[in-house]
Amino acid sequence: MKSRIHGCLLGGALGDAAGYAVDVPGGLFSDDTQLTLYTVDGLVEALEWANAGVGADVNACLWLAYLRWLATQGEDAGPSAPVPQPRWIDGNEVLRRRRDPEQDCISGLATGEMGTAARPVNPSSRGRGTVMRSAPFGLVPHIAPDAVYKLSVDAAALTHGHPAARQSAGIFSLLIHRLVSGEELRAAAEAVTAHAAGLPDVAPELPQRLEAALRLAGSAHAPGELAEALGGGEAAEEVLAVALYSALATIPPGGGTLPSQHFSEAVALAVSHGSARDTAGALTGSILGASYGEDCLPVQWLEVLEAAEVVRGMADQLVGVTTGEG
Repeated sequence: MKSRIHGCLLGGALGDAAGYAVDVPGGLFSDDTQLTLYTVDGLVEALEWANAGVGADVNACLWLAYLRWLATQGEDAGPSAPVPQPRWIDGNEVLRRRRDPEQDCISGLATGEMGTAARPVNPSSRGRGTVMRSAPFGLVPHIAPDAVYKLSVDAAALTHGHPAARQSAGIFSLLIHRLVSGEELRAAAEAVTAHAAGLPDVAPELPQRLEAALRLAGSAHAPGELAEALGGGEAAEEVLAVALYSALATIPPGGGTLPSQHFSEAVALAVSHGSARDTAGALTGSILGASYGEDCLPVQWLEVLEAAEVVRGMADQLVGVTTGEG
C-alpha cells in the first residue's frame, strides 16, 4: 500500500510535469499537482482528528486546505471565508508558485462560500479542475467504494457544479481505489465505466467518453476518430477518457514490457492528445503509479522532478494516518 500511495502521487506529478513541460521545460509541475497535494493535506487533517477520536467534517477540512492553496496563489476568498490555520504543506515555497491555475478552481473558492453537492458553486462548470485533484480519495484504504465516490464528488462541488465534472472526479477516485486494492487495470477500467453508466442522473457524456476509451484502446482506429470520440480534454470527462485510453492502449502485450516502459509510453501518449496535456499526463501517471507502485516510475524522470521531496513528504503523511507505517 505504501508503494502504491507513493507511486500514485509521484506518478501523477511526473505525468503532470511531462505535459506542463511542453510549454515550460524543466520538470516543473502545474496546479494539478499543487491541488492534489492539498487534497492529501485535507484528508490527512480529517484522519488525524478521527485517529484522535474526534469527529471532523471531511469536506470542511478539504475546503480549508483549498482555501490555503488559494492564498498561495495570491487570491482572496473574502471576509466571509474562515482563516485556516497553517500546516506543514504551506511552508513549501514551490507550492506558492502560480502555475496557470484553472480559473474555475480560483473563482469557486474566491466566493468564500463552501459549495455542496446540493448547492455547488459555479453550477455550469464542467472543467478538469475536479478530476485533476481527486486521486487521493482512492488512496484511503478500508473504506467502502460508495464512500470513496461520495468524498470525491462532495469535494468537487467546492469549485465545480456541473454533474459531469463532479461525477468524473468520483469515477476517477473509484478507479484509483480499485487499482491500489490490486485489481488489474483493464478489469478496473471496465468496472468503473459500468459504474458510471449506472449512476442515477448520470451526465450521459461521461459513460460515452469512457466507453469510447475502452473500445478504442483495444482496436485499430482511423485518424481523427480518437479526438472525436474522446474529446479535446478540457472537460473533466474528456481528460479522464484520454488518460484511461492512454493507460490501456499501451498495456504491454504478453506482459513482457517493464512497468517503467509502460509508464513512459502511456504518459507520452496522453500528453500528445488535445490541449489539456498536463492533466492528461497527471491522471495517466496516477493510474499507473497506483497500479504498479513505485517500481514503474522512470528513475531519470524522478531525478529532474521539481520538489520530489515535497510529494514524498505528503505521501508519507497519508501513509502514516492510514496504515500507521512511517
